[in-house]
Amino acid sequence: MTAKSAAAAAGATAYGYPRQGPNRELKRAIEGYWKGRATAAELRRTAAELRRSTWRQLAEAGLTEVPTGDFSYYDHVLDTTVMVGAIPARHRAAVEKDALDGYFAMARGTQDVAPLEMTKWFDTNYHYLVPELGPDTEFTAETAKQVGELKEALALGLAARPVLVGPVTYLLLAKPAPGAPADFQPLTLLDRLLPVYAEVLADLRAAGAEWIQLDEPALVQDRTPAELNAAARAYRDLGSLTDRPKLLLASYFDRLGEALPVLAKAPVDGLALDFTGPAAANLDDLAAVGGLPGKRLVAGVVDGRNIWINDLGKSLSTLATLLGLAGRVDVAPSCSLLHVPLDADAEREIEPQIARWLAFARQKTAETVTLARGLAQGTDRIAAELAANRADLASRAGSPITRNPAVRARAAAVTATDARRSLPYAERTVAQRAHLNLPPLPTTTIGSFPQTGELRTARADLTAGRIDRETYERRIEEEIRDVISFQEQTGIDVLVHGEPERNDMVQYFAEQLTGYLATRHGWVQSYGTRYVRPPVLAGDISRPEPMTVRWTTYAQSLTSKPVKGMLTGPVTMLAWSFVRDDQPLAETARQVALALRDEVNDLEAAGTSVIQVDEPALRETLPLRAEDHPAYLAWATEAFRLTTGGVRPDTQIHTHMCYAEFGDIVQAIDDLDADVISLEAARSHMQVARELAAHGYPREAGPGVYDIHSPRVPSTEEAAELLRTGLKAIPAERLWVNPDCGLKTRGWPEVRASLQNLVAAAREVRSAP
Repeated sequence: MTAKSAAAAAGATAYGYPRQGPNRELKRAIEGYWKGRATAAELRRTAAELRRSTWRQLAEAGLTEVPTGDFSYYDHVLDTTVMVGAIPARHRAAVEKDALDGYFAMARGTQDVAPLEMTKWFDTNYHYLVPELGPDTEFTAETAKQVGELKEALALGLAARPVLVGPVTYLLLAKPAPGAPADFQPLTLLDRLLPVYAEVLADLRAAGAEWIQLDEPALVQDRTPAELNAAARAYRDLGSLTDRPKLLLASYFDRLGEALPVLAKAPVDGLALDFTGPAAANLDDLAAVGGLPGKRLVAGVVDGRNIWINDLGKSLSTLATLLGLAGRVDVAPSCSLLHVPLDADAEREIEPQIARWLAFARQKTAETVTLARGLAQGTDRIAAELAANRADLASRAGSPITRNPAVRARAAAVTATDARRSLPYAERTVAQRAHLNLPPLPTTTIGSFPQTGELRTARADLTAGRIDRETYERRIEEEIRDVISFQEQTGIDVLVHGEPERNDMVQYFAEQLTGYLATRHGWVQSYGTRYVRPPVLAGDISRPEPMTVRWTTYAQSLTSKPVKGMLTGPVTMLAWSFVRDDQPLAETARQVALALRDEVNDLEAAGTSVIQVDEPALRETLPLRAEDHPAYLAWATEAFRLTTGGVRPDTQIHTHMCYAEFGDIVQAIDDLDADVISLEAARSHMQVARELAAHGYPREAGPGVYDIHSPRVPSTEEAAELLRTGLKAIPAERLWVNPDCGLKTRGWPEVRASLQNLVAAAREVRSAP
C-alpha cells in the first residue's frame, strides 16, 4: 500500500465515551426517576440530549466516525441481555409491565425479587450485570434501543457505527441460571443466539448502518480450543450473511494471542486491536499471521484506561508499521473511554505544568485525531503538536514530584521478614480469641455507614470555608456517636466508626499521602449511578502523618466493644487510582504498602485490636492471561503482608473483597495471611464459601448475607438461610456474619432494618441445635 493511499484511508474513531455528562446529569436524572422526582419522559429527554451533545463534540473534535449504542442507563451488558431477550423468569412480569422499570429491577432488584449478579468487567473497576442463561433460554431480538440511537446520530448528519457486545463474549460472561444443571455451559447456546444477532445486524443495516462493531474482549483471555472454534464458527456464520453491514471485530485490554489467527481469518471486514501495554504484542502477532490485507484495521494506540498523555512519536511509529499490514488503518483509543474522566481542562486546581501531563476523554479524542492527521498527511502537518508533546513528556520525566530518594531507599531495604507476621495463624488465632472474647458467628459490618446529604454538605462547607475545622470535626464526632450507639443497640459484635469523614475509600487516603494528585471533576462510572473520582498516582509515595488514628480512637472511647481500624490496601490504592506508567507496578505497590504499614502500626499503638485492610481490587487487577498471574500475585500479596506484617499476634487483621470471581485466586487469598476475610456472597448464593472450603482455606471468613448494592431489605430468614448454606462449607468457629460491602450508598432506613435482621439471623443460627 502506498503512503498516498494510506493517507487517503486513515481516519479517527472511538469505541465509546463517558455517559454521565459534564456535570453527571445522567446520574441525577436516573436517581430523580427512582425517587419519583422525574418522569420517564424527562429521563429519556435528558439521555437523548446527552447523546447528541457527545456525538457533536466528538465530530467537532475531528472523529470521522462516532460510536452509537455504547450509551446506557445502567450497563451495556444488561442492554445486551435486553437486546437478545434473555430476561430472567423472575423479572419477565416487571419488564412486560414497564420496560424501563423492569430494566432497573434487573439491575437493582426490588423488595421481592433479587437483581442479576454483578461483577467486574475484566480487569477494570467497571461492574457489569451478569447474564443468567440456562438450557431452556430462548433468545429474541429487541433492537429498539440500538436502532433508535443509530437513527439519532444519523439525523445529525454524522457517520455512525453501532457498537455491540459480541455473541461469544456475551455467552462467556454469562453464568448458569438458578436451577440450571451444574455442568451447563452458556456457550452451548451459541447456535441459538447467532440467528438473533443476524436479525440485529439486519435491523441496523435497514436503519442505515454501514459498519457495526462487535466487541469480543473475552478472546484476549486464555481460551480453550473449543471456545476458539466457537468464535470461528460465530464469525463464519455472521460474516457469511448477505443482508448485513460491514463487520468490525474489536478486542482490547490485552493481546489476542491464539485468538488472533482465528479472527484474522474470519470473513469479516476489519479488526479493532489494542496496541497499548501488554497488548502491544498484537503488533508482532499481527505481522506473524500476515496482517489484514484488504481489511480495515482500527489501531488502538491511545491508552483508553489511564490518564497520562500519549507519546505521540512512539504511537506514530507503531502506526507507520501497521500501514504495511492492513488495507486501511484508522486510529482510536485502545478501548472505550468509559474508563477515564471527561475533561482534564476542568481541573483548574492542579498546577498547570502538571495538568499538561494529563489526558482525559476529550484530550484522548484530540490525541487520536492528531495521530490520524499525522498518519494521513505526514508528520510535518503536526510538527507543533509533536514538539509540545515532547516537552510535556520531558517535563514529567524530570520532575522532582516523580522521585523521592528517601522513599526509594526505604523500599529497597525491605526484607522477606518484613512481610511476615511473627507467628503463624494457628497460634495467632488463640491469642486473638482470648483477647477479643467474641461469640460464635460474630457480627460486623464492612466499614462505611450511609453518607447522608448532611455529611456531604459539611465536607463541602469545610472546603468552601463556610465552616471552620472545629465545627466540621464536631459534626463528624456527632455522626460517629450515632453510628456507635446504633451498632451497640442492634447487638453487633465488632463495631466500625462509620467513616463519615471519608469522601471515598481511596481518595481519602490519597489526599493525605505525598505523590498523589486529587481531581475535582474526574468522575468515572463504577456501576449504574455510582461514580468515583480516582486520584492520580503521580510520584513516589509516603505518609507525612497519621490518617485515621484520630477518628478510630475517638470511636473506641465510646464503647467497650472492639472498633475496627479501617484502611484501604495497597493493591486497591493502585487499582482504583490512575497509576503512574513510568515504573513497574510492583515498585509502586511497595511504596504504598510501606506508607500504610506506618498507619497500621500507629493504630495498634493507639489501642486498636482489630484492623481491616480492604483489598477488593486484588482479583480485578489480576492479569487477563494466566502466564502473567504468578508475577502479579507475588508482588500483590507481598504488598498486603508488608502493610500488616508489623503487628502483634493478638491484633486481628481483617481484609475485604467484593464483586469479583474469587475461585481462581483462592491461593492468593490464603497467601495474604489475613486472620479474617469478608467477601461478597449474597448474589452468588455463597459460592465463594464453597470455593474456600474446596481449597481448604484455614482462616476465618465472612461471606456476605446482605446485598448492599440493592435497595431491598433481606429478611431474617433469608439471611439465616444464607448463613446455614455458609455453615455447610465453613465451620461455625471460623464463620463471620456481615454484609457484602460497605453501606455508604444505602439509606439509613434500609440499613437499620437490614442490620437488625442480620443480627437476628446470627442469633437464630447460633441458638440452633
